[in-house]
Amino acid sequence: MKRYILVIIAILITLFFVSSMSYQQQTIVPSLQQVLADKPFEELLSKIEVTYWGQTISVETRGYYHFVEFLIRKATHFVGFGLIGIIIYLLYRKLKLKHAALFAIISTFIIAAIDEFHQTFVPGRTGIFNDVLLDTAGAFTLIILFKVIQLVTKKWMKEISICRS
Repeated sequence: MKRYILVIIAILITLFFVSSMSYQQQTIVPSLQQVLADKPFEELLSKIEVTYWGQTISVETRGYYHFVEFLIRKATHFVGFGLIGIIIYLLYRKLKLKHAALFAIISTFIIAAIDEFHQTFVPGRTGIFNDVLLDTAGAFTLIILFKVIQLVTKKWMKEISICRS
């Protein structure tokens, strides 16, 4: 149980420092320009438009590298908070909390909301409620996926032990 708490604290500290950085300190566009100099999948990505915070985000409106960065940043939100949700779920389950998955999703929502609120105080950053929803969707999805994998694995292991008997 201690290890889950320590991991959660480490993640929250890391999240705080990352959220304290301005966009200019965080941008990966220069790296993308080097790594993706040939603009792979540009034609495919040019067909994608995302409406986000009332704005259309696309290769056409933002440019190739900024659009790829946008997709990476949002995927990082989704997966990162999904993993936070799983760790919180494991902690709550260890504590034998009834409805651990639900409370883990709610806890992740609260952490995401605090993170976005914190960003409103950082120059060059904005706290966006859509990111809180994206983070929570990541937690919901990854926790459910984790639980499904656990159930399938448990059933599969049970079948293997029956076959060996």
